[in-house]
Amino acid sequence: MIFTKQEKIRFKHVDYAGIVFYPRFLEMLNDLVEDWFEEALDRPFSKIHETNGIPTVDLKVQFKKAARIGEILTKSLWVKNIGGASVVCGFKFEDEKGNTCLEGEVTLVNVAFTDGKSDIKAEPFSVETRTKISAFVI
Repeated sequence: MIFTKQEKIRFKHVDYAGIVFYPRFLEMLNDLVEDWFEEALDRPFSKIHETNGIPTVDLKVQFKKAARIGEILTKSLWVKNIGGASVVCGFKFEDEKGNTCLEGEVTLVNVAFTDGKSDIKAEPFSVETRTKISAFVI
């Protein structure tokens, strides 16, 4: 299974040349991850962050083609590998013609907060969450 969402490129995403400023792509990726956790895994960040977190620990990105204001991107995410407390996801952003604008890989780790969030430690995914994540393994 592949998780997909669409996003319209807005003025807030672009630089003076009218193309997506690269950090905005990373914000869009984080939005995709957050939506995946809430909509597909039933783990909304608003609940997760009461006791846990899902930080990005590794990120590989290739910028393939500029995306311009007004375009609609299809953002896709899938699982390449799931470990005890980590998940490696592939992602791709395509324009309306199917051209790849951005692709890469992100590694996320499930962590637990201890001592009032002063310490964070990797924590294995629950069986329920692992099962839901596994549905997206390609």
